[in-house]
Amino acid sequence: MSRDAFCPRCGGPLEQRYVEGRDRQVCSRCGRIHYQNAKPCACALVVRDGRALLVRRAIEPFYGYWDIPGGFLEAEEHPADCAVRELEEETGLRIRLTALLGIYVDAYGPEDGYTLNIIYLAEVVSGEPRPASDASELAWFAPHELPSDLAFRSDYRALEDWQRAMRGEFTPMALTSGNPVGHPEPEGAD
Repeated sequence: MSRDAFCPRCGGPLEQRYVEGRDRQVCSRCGRIHYQNAKPCACALVVRDGRALLVRRAIEPFYGYWDIPGGFLEAEEHPADCAVRELEEETGLRIRLTALLGIYVDAYGPEDGYTLNIIYLAEVVSGEPRPASDASELAWFAPHELPSDLAFRSDYRALEDWQRAMRGEFTPMALTSGNPVGHPEPEGAD
């Protein structure tokens, strides 16, 4: 994973030390521990007629691999809002979140740190699917048709959970209405 060379607080050099049961970067000048925290992401697995929508990545990391649409949260953005925003940006679809599929920790490429992926299930409210600048292709996949070239471990885990849910072996967490309390339904929702 990516390692910084200098402390963001005082500019002192960072060094590896064993702290709190792990190897961590610590400032040799001020003693601040530089934690490698996971960055929060939100995704939505859109399902229509028993098929899940995936995007083929047109950006690194994992250019050309299939991925569940989503992205990084903006400052003070709720994960549900992020998932809805990212889906519209990447696919042109307006969606309604229906359940929380799961939360998955993953690595974002070889040098870019860790992600905390909050993955929702969703349904289409309006729009026609079209790939955006960060996706070269969109496709719907039945559980038995899922591609083997997925971008992230979290994609594999989430799609396994979706398959388990389709077989009745797993129940995703229901949302209060379709979006969390205080977050309005997208325009055009029932």
